[in-house]
Amino acid sequence: MKIEQIYTGCLAQGAYYIQSNGEAVIIDPLREVSSYLERAKEDGVRIKYVLETHFHADFVSGHVTLAEQSGATIVYGPHANPTFDVHIAEDGEELRVGDVTIKVLHTPGHTMESTTYLLRDEHGKDTAIFTGDTLFLGDVGRPDLAQKSATMTQEELAGISFDSLRTKIMPLADDVIVYPGHGAGSACGKNMMKETVDTLGNQKAMNYALRADMTREEFIAEVTDGLMPPPAYFPLNVQLNKEGYRPIDEVLEQGLKALSPDAFEAVANETEALMLDVRDPQEFAAGHIPNSIFIGINGNFAPWVGELIVDVKTNIILIAPKGREEEVVTRLSRVGFDNTLGYLEGGIQAWKDAGKEVDRVTSVPATELAAAYPNVSDRIFDVRKAGEYRSEHIESSHHTPLNSLNEHLAEFPQDAPFYVHCAGGYRSMVASSILKSRGIHNIIDVQGGWAAIEKTTIPKTNYVCPTTLK
Repeated sequence: MKIEQIYTGCLAQGAYYIQSNGEAVIIDPLREVSSYLERAKEDGVRIKYVLETHFHADFVSGHVTLAEQSGATIVYGPHANPTFDVHIAEDGEELRVGDVTIKVLHTPGHTMESTTYLLRDEHGKDTAIFTGDTLFLGDVGRPDLAQKSATMTQEELAGISFDSLRTKIMPLADDVIVYPGHGAGSACGKNMMKETVDTLGNQKAMNYALRADMTREEFIAEVTDGLMPPPAYFPLNVQLNKEGYRPIDEVLEQGLKALSPDAFEAVANETEALMLDVRDPQEFAAGHIPNSIFIGINGNFAPWVGELIVDVKTNIILIAPKGREEEVVTRLSRVGFDNTLGYLEGGIQAWKDAGKEVDRVTSVPATELAAAYPNVSDRIFDVRKAGEYRSEHIESSHHTPLNSLNEHLAEFPQDAPFYVHCAGGYRSMVASSILKSRGIHNIIDVQGGWAAIEKTTIPKTNYVCPTTLK
């Protein structure tokens, strides 16, 4: 028996490859499936099942493509209702894979079809659980994502999650290995650990949600406390996972069309495509196409694309680092953005050489903000998340979080320079690009963000540990 976790950091997502005696299963695959097919070929095994723990909201699974190309059967747990052919397993059903067995444990709560897969070795011993979003390391899946489709409140779903954990997972032995669907950085939970594998015994000891003496009411209150609204693109990804999607080869062929500056400009005008610049923040600041939006490929790219662009049907054209165009199109498709129409051949230099207009963002070190602070203290805007801002911020600064920036446009000065910062310089450049696209150009970005500001004499509020914030 072989178990391999295939972890994708930009999505904080874990897919799994399990093989035994000539057969294999893939759990929660990513949309691009070639790596799974190659693994199976190298091992000389047949992919028998593609196991889905639930309808994912934060990424598009590769289940449909993988089943088509491998002949495997897609498996969901009870209550799943996709529009394509699948096997809906019953609670307690056992699937044979080579010499091992996978038992289906229906664990609703995160969503009503959420399912955990219990792996038993060739001797019948419980070895590992693949929990999807039912159980994370340090947390559990948020109970608010399925409210509309389930016609239930988040409190009702949290109560169902409590029952699932205590009847299906907590009775298992402490030495069972937990393989979760996500790790720290995912929007599917609140307090996930940075580790991606643990024993169930350790989780019982340190995961608040598995506390043995916790009441149902305490669990519901804890799990629903402090939930931020889910990204708006989540329901659109669920729909793709339930109804199917275009083959990624078609998406790549369309998205990798090289466009000359004139052709790029024509596509932007004719299709109203969003011009997405994914280069380094300071490269964007030094020169970019007017009205283009910056979301850097080297940052938390896919989640911010989903959070800010929202509509997966949006037409997109790219300004990307040379050689990384395919990576960008692929990562967009992972979160359902399939309408990339091409990229600027030759990048921003080709645009400049064609004599076309270039815009810039003024970006200064934190020391310059410190020198100007007495005169601009009321014109500093912090685009970090609420918890980051409450924990510590510049005295008198305004909080205008990036994910709701459009709701704060009236707060930005129209006739005087103002400063924008985040934690490290990535989100503030995203914010600067959005503001400029809205006609607000008197922006000064603070390089290095809070990490650089902390080293200056700028007055700051007293630090409050994030774990004590409510």
